[in-house]
Amino acid sequence: MARKLYPVGIQTFERVRKENLFYVDKTDFIHRVTHANGCYFFLSRPRRFGKSLLLSTFKSYFEGKKELFEGLAMEKLEKEWTEYPVLHFSMAGGKHKGKEELERYLDYILSVQEKELGIENTLKDPNIRLSNLIQTAYHQTGRQVVILIDEYDAPLLDVMHEDTQLPVLRQVMRNFYSPLKDCEPYLRFVFLTGITKFSQLSIFSELNNITNISMQPEYAAICGITKEEILRDMQEDIEELGTKLKLTKEQAIGKLTEFYDGYHFTSPSPDIFNPFSLLNCFAAGRFGYYWFESGTPTYLIEMMRKFKVNPSDVGEYQEAKSSAFDAPTETMKSITPLLYQSGYITIKDYDDELQLYTLGIPNAEIRIGLFDCLLPNYMEEKFEKGQVAIAKMSAFINRGDMDGALTLMQDFLATVPYCDNTLYEGHYQQMMYVVFALLTTYRIQVEQRTAKGRTDITLETRDRIYVMELKFDKSAQEALEQIKKSGYARAFALKGKPVTLVGINFNVKEERNFTDWIVEDV
Repeated sequence: MARKLYPVGIQTFERVRKENLFYVDKTDFIHRVTHANGCYFFLSRPRRFGKSLLLSTFKSYFEGKKELFEGLAMEKLEKEWTEYPVLHFSMAGGKHKGKEELERYLDYILSVQEKELGIENTLKDPNIRLSNLIQTAYHQTGRQVVILIDEYDAPLLDVMHEDTQLPVLRQVMRNFYSPLKDCEPYLRFVFLTGITKFSQLSIFSELNNITNISMQPEYAAICGITKEEILRDMQEDIEELGTKLKLTKEQAIGKLTEFYDGYHFTSPSPDIFNPFSLLNCFAAGRFGYYWFESGTPTYLIEMMRKFKVNPSDVGEYQEAKSSAFDAPTETMKSITPLLYQSGYITIKDYDDELQLYTLGIPNAEIRIGLFDCLLPNYMEEKFEKGQVAIAKMSAFINRGDMDGALTLMQDFLATVPYCDNTLYEGHYQQMMYVVFALLTTYRIQVEQRTAKGRTDITLETRDRIYVMELKFDKSAQEALEQIKKSGYARAFALKGKPVTLVGINFNVKEERNFTDWIVEDV
């Protein structure tokens, strides 16, 4: 039997099933949440993580389309198959709009639903029209109504960093959602998805009984593809990818894990792969940065500037209470909630006794994509040539030639223009962090804690660890002596890899470049 085609770019459950496309069965989660206590539910997941397909599956289920669930878990779980009226709204079309444009979009999506119910609209206010829709659907069918709202926060994402536009658009959306509370007697089920978690007060008015399932362990794998599901359903895909790229099956699994795995939205949680990147990788037969290339995170970059976040602040593991990252974004005191909810950092560990989560970048795709976006901040208009130089540096380091890599970077930095606001050490330390973070799939840390203090930069490759110390307007020898005196290398003895010490001197005042360095194996 021929292998099924991937539903790349297809978010409609009915189409996936009728066209016999590849589908990872999530219908047991559908049954679980639709039979849970409560009426209102919310799920936060990063973009392109399967939220739209999930809502489409809810829609088919509540419309009683039993035939679409043949062979899936739902076929055995559901016994009644009651048909309900469904109002399905997507706010994705409300992106990049001002107040009047957003109001026209709401008018459009409401009119589509009104025509389906045969309502001749004579009303203007979106909230009154939504309330009328719900009650009309209820009275026409005699059954409670299901409301599905996809990407509820889409109109607000691009203005999160703005103090003027955000309150205006937030009020428009608050007005639209306001009937959900008063119409509760007419509602069977309400499910909203989004990326960010806006406070209930600011968006949903008095609707304070939404069940947020985003961090509930029983729904950890409701979106995305787990490693168990890959090994169960995609064996042929893995073997075909490995054959094409001349990798063993184990190597292919390892590289898929390195690039696309690493997401955890609660603890405990299975390893979750980015579904968009994974399916695109199998479809194209090569590894790429599919998720990152599908949308430039302009709002994220703007918020990083607003909060004065350094690249190393994002790249390092950090410990936090859940209230620090699973928090309303419009009242956040740091960028952590936005980074977490947008998928740029994820849960890496959890200390049950202290109730502390460890957060970090999920995988190589996110790390390389994110720091590639930050590179222009340090390379000015030369950042494209910088990308080439960094790729060539990677080849040198793969061969164990750190001296050659630093020589190449020195030659490149000599061509980079500078301005007065870069005359401080932190700028160049962060630039070096971004450069080394972009070296393919290496592990990079800045100011890593050891028992003896903090290293400036630690670079762990597949077969070696480089411990680096940067000095500014001093000497490479001083940098090397500090590494030895502090005993940083001994902190990595248990890694089982050889350690190389690298002392680098950076001339800030005149050269704006490396002037000397020493590379020494331990």
